[in-house]
Amino acid sequence: MKVLGISTSPRIRGNSDMLLREALAGAESVGVQVEYVNLRNYNVGPCIECNACLTTGECRVQDDYQAMLKKIVAADRLIFATPVFFMSVCAQAKNLIDRGQCLWALKYVLKKQSLTAGRDCRAMVIAVGGSKSKKQFESIRLTMKTYFDALDMNYAVNLFVGRVDDCGQIEDHPSALEQAYQLGGRFAGPEAPPEKTIDVELI
Repeated sequence: MKVLGISTSPRIRGNSDMLLREALAGAESVGVQVEYVNLRNYNVGPCIECNACLTTGECRVQDDYQAMLKKIVAADRLIFATPVFFMSVCAQAKNLIDRGQCLWALKYVLKKQSLTAGRDCRAMVIAVGGSKSKKQFESIRLTMKTYFDALDMNYAVNLFVGRVDDCGQIEDHPSALEQAYQLGGRFAGPEAPPEKTIDVELI
């Protein structure tokens, strides 16, 4: 069992990043292999809508996306962490997601097996925003659902935290850190996937 955590925050020790680290610690506590990846260290450009993937099922743009995709499809569990920007995922996260157009093309245009076909792959999302409104997570939920569908990953868990904005402010919310740890361990365990996505919202 391998759990991959992707931090998309542009800030060092940002709030979503810190929650991700706690979730990975929780996963590691149940005896699985974990890997932390910080997207700041990768050059993943935007989709240029060349539509080459509609023919090949692969992205023609050559950068660090290919290395990142290899990590994603090799994982049994994926934890995706993002801050909330304008009621959606941050730009770094969106670049990675949009490059997944090739995954959508492979599955829905070319009608071929996805890169994770036949495996029990599951995904968890961590998102942190400064607003007190739950609406800030609606777009994130829909965007991630569509992305995980292209990956053939079961969208299993959300941890959404609101009213947290300043860098490192999440440390003042030990309940959120504890939730991340507990959910990480539960997410990585051998239990059957939940019938519907587990939503934990701390506003």
